[in-house]
Amino acid sequence: MIKTCGVDAFMAEKKSVKKAAEKKEAAKEPSNTDSKVVQKGDKVKVDYVGSFNDGVVFDESKTRGKPIEFVAGNGQVIPGFDQGVIGMKVGGEKKITIEPKEGYGEPNPELVKVITRDKLPPEPDPKVGMVLAMGMSNGMEIPARITKVNGEMVTIDLNHPLAGKTLHFKLKVVGVE
Repeated sequence: MIKTCGVDAFMAEKKSVKKAAEKKEAAKEPSNTDSKVVQKGDKVKVDYVGSFNDGVVFDESKTRGKPIEFVAGNGQVIPGFDQGVIGMKVGGEKKITIEPKEGYGEPNPELVKVITRDKLPPEPDPKVGMVLAMGMSNGMEIPARITKVNGEMVTIDLNHPLAGKTLHFKLKVVGVE
């Protein structure tokens, strides 16, 4: 199943995340792990700003309303980010650069597909840059970006949007358990 990702749904999710962040900010508890060093297997909370080589920010935890939480060294985030937090202390800040092989990999040409227009929802008309949600047989959805529209043929790219990109992160560890 393929469906378009609407702006209204995105904005509603953004408002929901902001409200949740405001509630969490009001209920913050003091931390007694301020001197703990991040080791493999620790649950960490990290504030971050991610940018490209030209300085354009592509993501930051503040817009999500909370730090990212993951188990360090467990493969829950891209390898370069995972390794970047190991050895940091709570309150510690660091800048890291992640090459594609330690990020989202290089683009895979086999993940660029040409499909017929009738495989897409009837509305809206497909346009270059539009992102579709592709339904998988296991029930999960993955994003597919339209890269070309030629009459009844539509080219979609299933590669991660950050594949092939060098990524820069400013990290700040805000919690370790």
